[in-house]
Amino acid sequence: MWLQGFHLVAGVDEVGRGPLAGPVVAAAVIFPTGVAQDLLPPVDDSKRLSPRVRRDLAPLVHRAALTYAVALVEPAEIDRLNIAQASFEAMRRAVQQLSPAPLHALVDGLRNPRLPLPQTPLVGGDGLSASIAAASVLAKVYRDALMVEYDAVYPGYGFAEHKGYPTPQHRAALRDLGPCPLHRRSFRLE
Repeated sequence: MWLQGFHLVAGVDEVGRGPLAGPVVAAAVIFPTGVAQDLLPPVDDSKRLSPRVRRDLAPLVHRAALTYAVALVEPAEIDRLNIAQASFEAMRRAVQQLSPAPLHALVDGLRNPRLPLPQTPLVGGDGLSASIAAASVLAKVYRDALMVEYDAVYPGYGFAEHKGYPTPQHRAALRDLGPCPLHRRSFRLE
């Protein structure tokens, strides 16, 4: 994009589409134009990185980025919109928080979140674009930390371990305790 004359290119990604509980979180990252690859943190798709590596990378992304933002959509809004639209809304919110505003966005996947600027979807983008991979890492680190905090607010569900995903432990807790306010009512909880 830089070689095509696009400056202020944001990478955008989201996490948390599959869990039964918690928000969907998106991040957007703009690296300075032409920044040398060796100055960028060694990011990758957040799913391929260990939690420790992701936590170590987040401050590196913060320092290397020109700007970044994280946004979320809570479970009640996910239920109202549906998960796909909630993911797009989280992406839009993250992009709209960037300052300076991006002129173009690279979005992970084959999605069109209808951002208020030109965008290019990239299938496997978190493996192709440092800014998308960085957004993936920031969104995942933010969401995971939030779910650890929620574990103390809603004990017994194991949010600190499974982060709201439909593990056997989580399903057993749902059977025993019923849903809490973090659970997405539009998802099949049993």
